[in-house]
Amino acid sequence: MTTPRLSVSAAIRDALLTGEPTAKVFAARQVARDWRLGRLDFVFDAAMPDRPAWPEGLELLPPSQMPKRGKMGSERNRIALWHALAHIEFVAIDLALDMAGRFGESMGKAFVADFLAVAADEAMHFALIARKLDSLDSRYGALPAHDGLWSAARDTAHDVAARLAIVPMVLEARGLDVTPATLERVQAQGDENGAKILKRILDDEINHVAAGSKHFHTICAERGENPRESWQNLVKLHFSGGLKGPFNDSARFAGGLPRDFYVPIA
Repeated sequence: MTTPRLSVSAAIRDALLTGEPTAKVFAARQVARDWRLGRLDFVFDAAMPDRPAWPEGLELLPPSQMPKRGKMGSERNRIALWHALAHIEFVAIDLALDMAGRFGESMGKAFVADFLAVAADEAMHFALIARKLDSLDSRYGALPAHDGLWSAARDTAHDVAARLAIVPMVLEARGLDVTPATLERVQAQGDENGAKILKRILDDEINHVAAGSKHFHTICAERGENPRESWQNLVKLHFSGGLKGPFNDSARFAGGLPRDFYVPIA
């Protein structure tokens, strides 16, 4: 008797509802692999959860209540930096999975493929940082983390254009701006392994922003909208923080975000 094939939405939902960090890494990478190998049906019969499962005991704080990090000098500050990065990459796994599972039916197979590939990248980034924390005698969940990233997903759950505008084209693009300075600080500490991890993340994030930009432009073409104006309006509507420089213009441009998109509203 043949085993019934799983739908892609059910596989994504299962991964989203996996809370233990190592298990989520494996689940995200397995969904991406199964999709790539044609083992999952393009069927959307499972609803995405309002909130994914995260590790038991992870303390979540509003961004304004997060303890301030120092300048990397002490071991404690180094752990705080890598823990903050671990949390960003962990939530990014769920953001990419939710993108594929929530909007994939209307957006099509190439969209699902792109964002499951992003989820697999984010899972690999998290695994590298988790290993880094382990080398510092710490772990993900040892410190509080902020809950701002998932609120962006909640606020844009109704519209794929809004989700693309905010998650890849604002939040991930911000990573392109701040990662080079962090990389320099890590290198100045003599941490070549840490610098290698950050370089890998930076290179991958350019591709993630590019995937978001590509699909955003496709939607705008279908809706007969000007991409730049539409993006600026969605950012004003859904991103309360406001865009702040300095901007990594070359990396943003490589990711499909030219200066005339973001400079006028920064």
